[in-house]
Amino acid sequence: MADRNKRAAPHARGARGRAAPGPNPIDVHVGRRLRERRTILGLSQQDIGRLLGVTFQQIQKNERGTNRMSASRLFEAARVLDTNVQYFFDEMPAEILASGRRHILGVSDGPLPEYRSDPMVRRETIELVRAYYEIPERKIRQQMVNTIRAVARVHATAERSDRPRRGRPPKASAGKA
Repeated sequence: MADRNKRAAPHARGARGRAAPGPNPIDVHVGRRLRERRTILGLSQQDIGRLLGVTFQQIQKNERGTNRMSASRLFEAARVLDTNVQYFFDEMPAEILASGRRHILGVSDGPLPEYRSDPMVRRETIELVRAYYEIPERKIRQQMVNTIRAVARVHATAERSDRPRRGRPPKASAGKA
């Protein structure tokens, strides 16, 4: 019986030898970069799908990393998005570079990196950057940056002063030696 359980263990992996849980982190990163570039250019998933000859559902899967992009599709995507193939691999986090093939074999060192915490991935950030670069005058763009920084400073200061103090109030030192 124990011998039978040993033989069953390799079937825990997917059909292609990939680890069963989740997409490959490299595919997730490439998909994230695809989504960033598409959003910066103001294109929909349907627009990119039409240009690449695939459905928008396929683009959704590519952007999530659940479906891998072939080399030829990656090359075509770079051409359509007016960038180079290296763009999709730029800014890859060190933990993904370090994991390499180990994830595919199912021996990843730890949990997959969480991209939702990165503000550069958020649609709001990408739309803000796109709108910022639509302002033709450099001086006005710089004034916008200064205004946003000032608002952030005021908000951070107000937030700190509104917080209740923790612990005991400070001891009065008058009269005690």
